[in-house]
Amino acid sequence: MLIALAADHNGVELKSWLCGWLTAQGHTPDDRGAYDGVPHTDYPPLCADVCLQVVHGAAARGVVLGGSGLGESIACNKIRGIRAGLCHDVRSARISRANNDSNVLVLAAKVLSPRAAEQIVAAWLETPFKGGEHRRRLDQIAALERGAPLP
Repeated sequence: MLIALAADHNGVELKSWLCGWLTAQGHTPDDRGAYDGVPHTDYPPLCADVCLQVVHGAAARGVVLGGSGLGESIACNKIRGIRAGLCHDVRSARISRANNDSNVLVLAAKVLSPRAAEQIVAAWLETPFKGGEHRRRLDQIAALERGAPLP
């Protein structure tokens, strides 16, 4: 699976680690930047880049890393068609995929060890979307994105 990744200065090291790990797992990581730990890297353009890769089908999924991941999750979810989930553990990663069909995973680089990040990414990649009542809710979210009234 081709996975687009990006990180601000806080997440560069963990992103690099994950790129190597994803390759070892048989995936194709597409490292979209940043590439150094220079402080004050603006994350919104990096988030937009990864999300547009996913929306346009150039990448199957995206992973974005920041210090806390909070700003990144807000920025990612501004892109129509993106369902980004900030996940701190395996359970939240599974829920974000199974119930919300998330297509972008956001990770908090200042909180997670490389091993914990690997476990979260693995769970997120392997968990399928349940559909059913969750599809109805995603349709409602898509309506909100379009500015349409909810039934």
